[in-house]
Amino acid sequence: MAMNKVVANVQEALEGVEDNMTFMLGGFGLCGIPENAIAELVRRKITGVTCISNNAGVDDFGLGLLLQNRQIKKMISSYVGENDEFERQMLSGELEVDLIPQGSLAERCRAGGAGIPAFFTPAGYGTEVGEGKEVREFNGKPHILESALTADFAFVKAWKGDTAGNLVFKATARNFNPMMAMAGKITVAEVEELVPVGELEPNHIHTPGIFVQRIFQGTNYEKRIEQRTVRSRG
Repeated sequence: MAMNKVVANVQEALEGVEDNMTFMLGGFGLCGIPENAIAELVRRKITGVTCISNNAGVDDFGLGLLLQNRQIKKMISSYVGENDEFERQMLSGELEVDLIPQGSLAERCRAGGAGIPAFFTPAGYGTEVGEGKEVREFNGKPHILESALTADFAFVKAWKGDTAGNLVFKATARNFNPMMAMAGKITVAEVEELVPVGELEPNHIHTPGIFVQRIFQGTNYEKRIEQRTVRSRG
């Protein structure tokens, strides 16, 4: 009998969430973000949070909502250029920010999930990113030591999932979600479609259920487009 990890709703999924915790949030821009979990964090007024996420949403959506409410103490992220409120809080010193090269951020999450405490990478050497970090030479090239990232909770969003927590991501949403799903002490997955065990083709599963503690059927996805770009017909 497969283990059933389904919870009734987002409220039950976020049980145990407290102030001053570290959260990982999947997604790239506004694509594949855990919209339901973010809305629930806003509703609960959780504060002092450290968020590990590729970006910080936009001003009125995604993690931008938590920033507006001053719920985030520190952002560990890679790309934050779409969010005016983020910029304002960062420049005024209200928000701690750790900016990380995108590949390094992805690998630090993956390493955390794989139980690898640190790794060497050439990315960031000789820049502010490398300040104070151990340097070693490999193949005649300097590399800096980066530490793994883990979180109290990882919030991910998948296209399909089954009751045992196996996940399938769709297109660009398969970005930071699989790595972060591995690196949370408690991983909460919200899915567009929740199916019984056996429905998902085993070879198509991106994240095995072993990494997921709670799963629920999400609702009311807006799936906004960050920068809508169109060209005139003809």
